[in-house]
Amino acid sequence: MKYEVVIGLEVHAQLKTQSKIFCSCSTEFGRPPNDNTCPICLGMPGVLPVLNKKVVEFAIKACLATHCEVQPMSRFARKNYFYPDLPKGYQISQYELPIGLNGYINIQTNGTPKKIGLTRIHLEEDAGKSIHGENLGMPGRSYVDYNRTGVPLIEIVSEPDLRSPAEAREYLVQLKAILDYAEVSDVNMEEGSLRCDANVSLRPVGQKEFGTRTELKNINSFKFVQKALEYEIERQAKVLDQGEAVVQETRLYDSDKGITFSMRSKEEAHDYRYFPEPDLVPIACDKVWIDEVQQSLPEMPEQKRDRFVSDYKIPEYDAGVLTTSKALADYFETCVKQFNQPKIISNWIMGDLLRELKNDNKEIDDCPVAPGQLTDLLKLIDDGTISGKMAKTVFEDMYRSGKPPAEIVKEKGLTQITDESALTKMVEDVIAANPGQAADFKNGKDKLMGFFVGQVMKASKGQANPALVNKLIKEKLSS
Repeated sequence: MKYEVVIGLEVHAQLKTQSKIFCSCSTEFGRPPNDNTCPICLGMPGVLPVLNKKVVEFAIKACLATHCEVQPMSRFARKNYFYPDLPKGYQISQYELPIGLNGYINIQTNGTPKKIGLTRIHLEEDAGKSIHGENLGMPGRSYVDYNRTGVPLIEIVSEPDLRSPAEAREYLVQLKAILDYAEVSDVNMEEGSLRCDANVSLRPVGQKEFGTRTELKNINSFKFVQKALEYEIERQAKVLDQGEAVVQETRLYDSDKGITFSMRSKEEAHDYRYFPEPDLVPIACDKVWIDEVQQSLPEMPEQKRDRFVSDYKIPEYDAGVLTTSKALADYFETCVKQFNQPKIISNWIMGDLLRELKNDNKEIDDCPVAPGQLTDLLKLIDDGTISGKMAKTVFEDMYRSGKPPAEIVKEKGLTQITDESALTKMVEDVIAANPGQAADFKNGKDKLMGFFVGQVMKASKGQANPALVNKLIKEKLSS
């Protein structure tokens, strides 16, 4: 490659407090438009913001979970810009004194570990939401829903340490898991609880100075972040190859067309005319408070991954997949408590279960197969009631119907045939019907074993015990 890719990510995560950052309005998602509002979050004259202590506690948690240094003193600032969904005409954010500095997140791509630095974590309030008439069948009109105005956010700003779209995606996966485990955000991208802006630039390989960057704004899925970066990298490379200069700007990603397009010229910090927020005092975080929050942190993803490998003897890859969310890790551990075969459980979760959830665009929280149902299915395989192949059919039915596995096995008549005398008769009939293949097998064509097993399984409608069938075929053809 002629160019080195340089990527930095800015992630906004909504904190899952019950009330907003500067007023007592609810943060509940899905309420009727402008229902969760009051004079404070609507920016009425004469009102004063009051800081929600829980917001600061959650921000400290996020800092500690990402190895940031919690600052003993931080301060809010006014970020001035005009937009219809910003009723005050400014956003209360943090600028020169954020709550957290100098953190990092560990990622791994293609088996190679890498530490991604975090520049800062700062607190701010969210803006409202503009709803354009074209989406409502009323072109030419626009509406504003202020329910989201004043909802507490943390912005997590990475160092420009990412070197590929794949690394950017893995960083987001790990960051999402950390915020989920720390229980500071529900990290629901569909509801806007987690949003990502990506800064990307190219520079000739070997050059120290960064190239001109573009910002990709408000991308709401990991897949789209990766796709948008891939497109933008290709676009910038073409611009540079033609001897032209990349323009510093903000661009949006059209997921239907798979392209980015210009939104506006990129603002600089001075464009926002930051100054200290006069209606709020600085935030003091003393060591006692920070230590209390540290003690309240649960087991984090990296710790859980290491424990899964050491305690359950599963591969690092499996542990990485199973700990991508706290709910998935809990599902796995609940299964292991009921059926102590960690690797078998891991295979079923990573294979059949996650595939069905992905097909239905569901999370593990919405899984129709409870841990007890999955382990009941695995016990039926373990005691020889059904074969592994039958279990696949039973699982699909379980997932769709919610019925327990034993009931499905009974309804479908899937009980495995383990009666040796019955299977012996089937094996003898198959051998008698295929004398040529039997003779070839005896003459050294061992691969024909698969043919005979297949014929017996066909004759038994898939219900014969495969291990017993193999044993009987070998005995009969060797005699």
